[in-house]
Parts: sequence; structure tokens; C-alpha cells
Amino acid sequence: MFRQSGNSSAIFTNIREIDGRLRTLERQLEGVGSRASTNAALVAESIGETIASALSSMGDRLRGRAKSVGSEAANAGSYALRRLSAEVEGRPLIMLAVAVGVGILVGLSLPRH
Repeated sequence: MFRQSGNSSAIFTNIREIDGRLRTLERQLEGVGSRASTNAALVAESIGETIASALSSMGDRLRGRAKSVGSEAANAGSYALRRLSAEVEGRPLIMLAVAVGVGILVGLSLPRH
């Protein structure tokens, strides 16, 4: 009923050739995908290291500034304490009156039950 002609043999040969080329292309694409995946992982790791380094340096700078501010605050507090001590020695009654006044103001500002 159906007879094979020379054309069908050529068609089967072409189909086998196309199939072979498709398999070769598929293997090449798998290789490219694998390399792309590896490269993406390396890039992500590199980005993570860069961000960690940047955050670390920012933390170091903030710690340095915090130490500087803390030192300045300690110096200011020490200066204020020396000055207050000198004022108390020089005018003890006035300083006592100021302390009582501040105590009364704080007491009045507290909520009552």
C-alpha cells in the first residue's frame, strides 16, 4: 500500500541529522547554563563579601565616633562637676536653695495617684 521512495529515506536522514544537531545544541545549552549558574553564585558571593566589608568599615567608623563623643561627654561632665563643686564651696546656701527649688519642681511635675 505504502511504498518507500527515495524521498522518505532522505527525509529520515534529514530528521536524524536534525535530531543529532538538537541533541548537540541541548548539551551545549546545558553547559552554558551550568557555567552561568556557577558564575551567578560567584557574583553573589562577591557581592556579599563587598557588602560585609562596607558594613564592617562603617561600623568601625561609627565606633570611633562613638568613642570620641563619649570622651567629649566625659570631659564635659567632669568640667561641669568641677564647676558645680567650686560653686558649692563658694556659695553653699545659694546652691542649697537651688537644689530645694529643683526638688520641688520635680515633685510637682510627677503625676499623683
